[in-house]
Amino acid sequence: MTDLSAFPITKKWPARHPGRLQLYSLNTPNGVKVSIALEETGLPYEPHLVRFDLNDQTSPEFLSLNPNNKIPAIIDPDGPGGKPLALFESGAILVYIAAKTGQLLPADLALRYEALQWLMFQMGGVGPMFGQLGFFHKFAGKDYEDKRPRDRYVAESRRLLKVLDQHLAGRDWLVGDDYGIADIATFPWVNNLIGFYGAGDLVGFGDFKEVGRVLEAFLARPAVQRGLKIPSRD
Repeated sequence: MTDLSAFPITKKWPARHPGRLQLYSLNTPNGVKVSIALEETGLPYEPHLVRFDLNDQTSPEFLSLNPNNKIPAIIDPDGPGGKPLALFESGAILVYIAAKTGQLLPADLALRYEALQWLMFQMGGVGPMFGQLGFFHKFAGKDYEDKRPRDRYVAESRRLLKVLDQHLAGRDWLVGDDYGIADIATFPWVNNLIGFYGAGDLVGFGDFKEVGRVLEAFLARPAVQRGLKIPSRD
């Protein structure tokens, strides 16, 4: 029987299946990256809902796993050397899942680094910029009379969408024909931008036909459809 009692987070979120990878998350764009990757690979896991409305992410138990108080975070009871591994940051977790399962990253080293390049593009650009646009368009920032901050993020989001659009021309996915972690990182944010944030018209999403095409293919995947709902908010 795997013992995870050394991790304080398990006091707040007890593991019913301690032999499985433990996922602490919420189905936001960053959170669903990991649930989608886990669904795609078939790696057994147990999801735990981290509720922002209850400030779960700032609880001592969660901070013991991720001092940066952001979701997602994981504990893999069967980490390197058979020892438990705690990990935060969605990009790092995606790389770890890909390495552990031998899936979602190309075996060819050149293509592998290309995939990591686009993963970093999402982490450093798409996520932060789309997230700021969401704040200024949907949340508290929408009430600011000065629209220059919003317009800055609109312009930058359009620029990033153009980069993606041009790159995707003639490609099934971000790295040639191979679906992988770069796509899993990027398209939940694109989906959120035009869905939950309701910013499709604001950024002129219809101008980016290639992004729209690949987003449609992404959302059609059964593992994506499942992963977008995990952890359940019920």
